[in-house]
Amino acid sequence: MPLTNPWLAEPTPTGKLDREQLDERILNLLSSQNMCVLATAGPDGPLATPVRYYPLGFAVLFTAARRSPKLRNIAADPRVSVGVFAPLVGAASSRGAQLFGTARVLDPDHPDRAHYWEAFRWENEHAERGRPLSEPPRDTLVVIEADRIVYTEHWLSREGFAPRQFWRR
Repeated sequence: MPLTNPWLAEPTPTGKLDREQLDERILNLLSSQNMCVLATAGPDGPLATPVRYYPLGFAVLFTAARRSPKLRNIAADPRVSVGVFAPLVGAASSRGAQLFGTARVLDPDHPDRAHYWEAFRWENEHAERGRPLSEPPRDTLVVIEADRIVYTEHWLSREGFAPRQFWRR
């Protein structure tokens, strides 16, 4: 039987992308998706929450209700992991990233909020909720700047690179 992608059956390459290539691939993934899974730890154990996010460089941003389980967990331990992935068609299309960092919760009056808020496309969520676009929300903003990223892309094997690449700030 012919193989669709024979390069997947070969020994896995071990080549590393240079930093500029790795940055570009990670930024492409983050900017081409809008859903992630946020992993936190709390008193009841681990919590994995699907979240709509907006990217800003190697950071992901989202809003959250103050009394949500994810914010309760972040208050107890701000170390988080975020999984971002592209739709999977088959092994050759496998592409995703795990971001590891410390979540920052920025209240509406926090001085750093304005810098991040510019990248947040709040109009979409406001329109979905029937709120007027003339009044920007004052939601709590969560910012996760990645300290390290594990990037996976099986197509890299075709080019002689390891399908799993490691990035550090």
